[in-house]
Amino acid sequence: MNSKEKVSLTIENQIAILMIQNPPVNILDADVVEELHHKIDIIEQTSTIKVVLITGDGGKAFMAGGDIKSFPEWMGKGVDVAKEKSQWLQHPLNRIEALPYPTICILNGVALGGGCELALACDIRIAEKHATIGLPEIKLGLFPGAGGTQRLARLVGKAKAKEIIFTGEPLSADQALAIGLVNTVVPKWYGLTTGIQLAKKIATHSRQALTYVKQAIDEGYEQNLSDALITEADYFGHVFQTEDIKEGVAAFIEKRKPRFLD
Repeated sequence: MNSKEKVSLTIENQIAILMIQNPPVNILDADVVEELHHKIDIIEQTSTIKVVLITGDGGKAFMAGGDIKSFPEWMGKGVDVAKEKSQWLQHPLNRIEALPYPTICILNGVALGGGCELALACDIRIAEKHATIGLPEIKLGLFPGAGGTQRLARLVGKAKAKEIIFTGEPLSADQALAIGLVNTVVPKWYGLTTGIQLAKKIATHSRQALTYVKQAIDEGYEQNLSDALITEADYFGHVFQTEDIKEGVAAFIEKRKPRFLD
């Protein structure tokens, strides 16, 4: 691994910022995969975090894709070799998706292939106006293997996901906004500032409530409505056992701002 970190982590005011620093276009290579795991370990072990932001260094690319130069090593060696590589790429993204607190992705430039797939693993996506977003793998004779075929379809619908993946054509930030692929579009250089503002707003709330509601949404989304409502009720029951709800209700009755424990 290079001496310079390819993924940096800063934690301040209950907000963690993961930044991909792999110039010139922040590709998802083996070092980045390894360092993502290491930084996620730290995030999971830091009890003060309430929100995680993920972005790329510089204004050219969030993450332009995977390490295509390594692909020849995967070819013609049997299904299991490429399957293992797919799961290796999926693993850090799965861990980001499973974090128990909100995650916000700042697309501050090109977000193609693995970059788009990393963004899809986050809860909220903010795109700068000049960003382009897509899954162009079909142009190389393959298709997304780091979660793109599954997460994109769940986010924008099966038919639209197929169109994007079948054509391999990238979307502008405004096109991505129109189909719900990103939550908002901001001017260039305003992505991180906007993300931090949103993170600070989220961080004023109870960590326990944020965790339970994220779990209720994510688990319920994969269930039929009847089962999902039971899941919601179960987590609703859990949140009513916390000290934070006592404080939140008391603050409302007393007409003051709540002072949550964490």
